Amino acid sequence: MHRPLIVSLLLTLLFTAGFPACTFAQTVENSVYGPLPVFEFHSGFWVNLHHTLYEEAKYRTPQGPKGENSQAVQASKSSPDDKAASRPTLKTSGSKAPLTPAEQRAWDDALNYYAANYTDKDLLFTLELILIKNQLGDFDGCDELSGRKNKTCDAGLPGNLTHVLEEAAPVYRAHQWPEHDLANRRWVMRVAPLVREQGVGLSQRLADIYQTKWPKDKIRVDVCAYANRAGAYTTLDPLRVTISSIDPRNQDVEALEVLFHEASHGIADNVQQAIIRECHQREKPIPRDLWHALIFYTTGEVIRPVIAATNPDGSR
Repeated sequence: MHRPLIVSLLLTLLFTAGFPACTFAQTVENSVYGPLPVFEFHSGFWVNLHHTLYEEAKYRTPQGPKGENSQAVQASKSSPDDKAASRPTLKTSGSKAPLTPAEQRAWDDALNYYAANYTDKDLLFTLELILIKNQLGDFDGCDELSGRKNKTCDAGLPGNLTHVLEEAAPVYRAHQWPEHDLANRRWVMRVAPLVREQGVGLSQRLADIYQTKWPKDKIRVDVCAYANRAGAYTTLDPLRVTISSIDPRNQDVEALEVLFHEASHGIADNVQQAIIRECHQREKPIPRDLWHALIFYTTGEVIRPVIAATNPDGSR
């Protein structure tokens, strides 16, 4: 198989220049626009709860008041650059009812558990967290995870985690989930017309460039209030995308670029292999993350005409 043309061209440029050497389970795609091509969008309760606990546990500070999310505290101590890179915040309307003492204890217990067991691990690279995320997605049609009421809803998670999630679930459902789910659904409503209009053509174009086949089955996209620091990430086997509906980098037509960039992780192995072969043949060190840069560049170029048509003034 010939190496992808874009790889050959870019490698030649790099080496010539001496370049030195990363309800609950809900499928929302059918809500307005009918079945969509390429992607299958989900706003799942358990996956959203999992990412929310991870996010809040990661950003809270031991010095703050009990149960306080540390974002405001951290912002007051951070530099302007740090603030620019801070996590997205859901804009809420009106005042929220405060947590009862019992709810606060349940939520604090969940945050403490996540802080002790997961926040030092990476959502993208830690197999344990990947398996948890996938398992929660597979059971996002259940209102429990232990199978006590319904044996088919036994998710097979570690007992402590199952207990923590089930105890935190009523708190999340009452105080955050309605707005998170609404944000997720609004995001899908905005991106769905673009996926319907452009999805098949873009997927075919990218598959041709990478000289492979686009996945036959639709790619599951878990739409969450919070994803990871990058705003979206992709795990393989099975190929699944997790994307933040409130991250400013994932809005409007740029959402289409993020979706296809993430999905390309599942078909771009040829790129990485071609880079490795070329570097070995030239006895050059393999530039770190060059394959990822190529995915960024390729997706951007393929999406560029769509962006130009959507934004006639050339803005992004």
